[in-house]
Amino acid sequence: MTTDSAATTATATVYGYPRQGANRELKKAVEGYWKGRVTAEELRRTAAGLRRANWRQLADDGVGEVPTGDFSLYDHVLDTSVMVGAVPDRHRAAVAADPLDGYFAMARGTSEVAPLEMTKWFDTNYHYLVPELGPDTVFRADSARQVAELKEALGLGHTARPVLVGPVSYLLLAKAAPGVDASFQPLTLLDRLIPVYAEVLADLRAAGATWVQLDEPALVQDRTPAELNAAARAYRELGALTDRPRLLLASYFGRLGEALPVLAKAPVEGLALDFTGPAAAQVDDLAAVGGLPGKRLVAGVVDGRNVWINDLSASLSTLGTLLGLADRVDVSASCSLLHVPLDARAEREVDPQIARWLAFARQKTDEVATLARGLADGTHTITARLAANRADLASRAGSTLTRDPAVRSRTAAVTAADARRSLPYAERTAAQRARLRLPLLPTTTIGSFPQTDGLRTARAGLRAGRLDTAGYEERVGAEIREVVAFQEKAGIDVLVHGEPERNDMVQYFAERLSGYLATQSGWVQSYGTRYVRPPILAGDISRPEPMTVRWTAYAQSLTDRPVKGMLTGPVTMLAWSFVRDDQPLAETARQVALALRDEVADLEAAGTSVIQVDEPALRETLPLRAADRPGYLAWATEAFRLTTSGVRPDTQIHTHMCYAEFGDILRAIDDLDADVISLEAARSHMQVAGELAGAGYPREVGPGVYDIHSPRVPGTDEVAALLRRGLGAIPAERLWVNPDCGLKTRGWPEVRASLENLVAAAREVRAAPPGSAG
Repeated sequence: MTTDSAATTATATVYGYPRQGANRELKKAVEGYWKGRVTAEELRRTAAGLRRANWRQLADDGVGEVPTGDFSLYDHVLDTSVMVGAVPDRHRAAVAADPLDGYFAMARGTSEVAPLEMTKWFDTNYHYLVPELGPDTVFRADSARQVAELKEALGLGHTARPVLVGPVSYLLLAKAAPGVDASFQPLTLLDRLIPVYAEVLADLRAAGATWVQLDEPALVQDRTPAELNAAARAYRELGALTDRPRLLLASYFGRLGEALPVLAKAPVEGLALDFTGPAAAQVDDLAAVGGLPGKRLVAGVVDGRNVWINDLSASLSTLGTLLGLADRVDVSASCSLLHVPLDARAEREVDPQIARWLAFARQKTDEVATLARGLADGTHTITARLAANRADLASRAGSTLTRDPAVRSRTAAVTAADARRSLPYAERTAAQRARLRLPLLPTTTIGSFPQTDGLRTARAGLRAGRLDTAGYEERVGAEIREVVAFQEKAGIDVLVHGEPERNDMVQYFAERLSGYLATQSGWVQSYGTRYVRPPILAGDISRPEPMTVRWTAYAQSLTDRPVKGMLTGPVTMLAWSFVRDDQPLAETARQVALALRDEVADLEAAGTSVIQVDEPALRETLPLRAADRPGYLAWATEAFRLTTSGVRPDTQIHTHMCYAEFGDILRAIDDLDADVISLEAARSHMQVAGELAGAGYPREVGPGVYDIHSPRVPGTDEVAALLRRGLGAIPAERLWVNPDCGLKTRGWPEVRASLENLVAAAREVRAAPPGSAG
């Protein structure tokens, strides 16, 4: 730890900040632009105002160097594609005609062209737009946005540092464009891309940048020697440029491992590293490579991905050790604060005891600034803060709110048999088919239907007291009746109740489970204008009463067709929440699984024959290093089976996953022992069907044929073509027909048309399956 006599220079900084504004002003402006209610100029003014407010807030909180370029109208990886000119051929005309509309067309698609594929940003719940590249890709620099935002910040008197996705990570995040051989490796384009980055760096220097941050988070993953050599070559060439700012290479979400010596030796002026959680071991890693003599180190000692207060004394101790390993040590959060809500002070309904333990983006910047002040000026300058922090940490450690003896006794009593179905899949599938009597290529949806303005108004009225519970429940019942009636008329085989009572697939359950804390204003960007309020796991988890049975049973009473019960799985309940950092994730997962197991049992007892337990986060929570994955997958798949294994053999268990690369977890998907799995496949052109077939997956599969993240209505022929492609890998008796994901964010007109086309395509393919004479 630093002492009162310590004399050093330390600046507080962050890599990025939440974009949406205190009241989600960016979401409202962008969606207003899409609907024609907001002009392009009004959208730009709103965005500029939010950037200015962020910089001012950061400066007021003691951040001495603010980031620029982290703000985005949709996605920062998409912004990088624009910056380097990697616009897919199908979007070039739209971009040329109107850059703003073309930008949104790449993100969302249009009625004529498909958008870029979307997938998860490493192991977070943020989604990025995947760059599409090929051997013929020609890069061209377009630094206009980056330069303009830097000039904005400098003009307001801030010390500013542009933040860019680094060239190596950009290429490693990309994939082969449609029509390009899937074996194509985008990293082979590095020699073409480096001159473009060189041009952007020169433009930023000319605009006043003294430092530019290049983010290389892909290097915390397992990398081949060829990939590490490519990183070394990239920064050797960029470092050798004469017309450039000083370069800060940043990596986060874990330890760099074998990539650390590569970056430490690179001819750049600084490194920004993660020192939180398991990455705290990078202190020793850095010492082992000889430190960073003559270089700047930006130390990410405040966790940028959770909502718990920092242990300031422990962080100061880490910073004190790092002072001996670099020429200059500055203080930051471990990654962009994009991944946490804006301000914990907005949560006025939180128990005051728990409120003491929370730190959102605003509080984390204050922690960073406090640590920088203590590092630079001595701990005597922050004595009161350290004492208050120690008291808050002790309050949490000793609180009865965090521990429930009954929950802990139940989890301790779990046996291996509790996580296994009574019969293997091959035996129970016959019982399920006899009970359900479904046609070949059965049609269904993933769960949610459009959340109408009337429904949102009713929910807001209930919260505000303008509508009583009976009035709200009547509205929910009316929505369910409409959804069921539409599905019956459209000819869908396995129905859903549409989830009108649910605000979010995790939050809804969190609000009904003991141990969870739901926020009122804790919005976090998931993708584009989609924001969620991740609940907070504050204590041990249990289920006081049934959560979904009433409305599922009501929907079933309206139809003779099976209605799926819909639950969110234990891993997703963790992944899309802010989890406890005071016990192993496996322990928390088992608690959640047992609570959900009770709900599954009650659904089955109420007559539900199909129960879907969604686990879209199973892949996204996969550890970034292969060595850590077997342990994670063991407890994650056990938690799913613990949730679902108490049912009868003739009750069909579904699961759902979306927008991730599934190839890494095919064995784990089998280990879930679900009877049916539905997965995203429309944007990736049925790739997952071939992957599952290649792995010998023996169960039923519903690869999505309708991309619900785009406003496009897929035609019957398009859906039929995807189905036939799926049938090339999965036999008809095991293939389901469904959208990629839930329909909550879509409007009724497009949903009606799309699902009608989906059913028509299923009937067409049933009548003339591939290989038939008809």
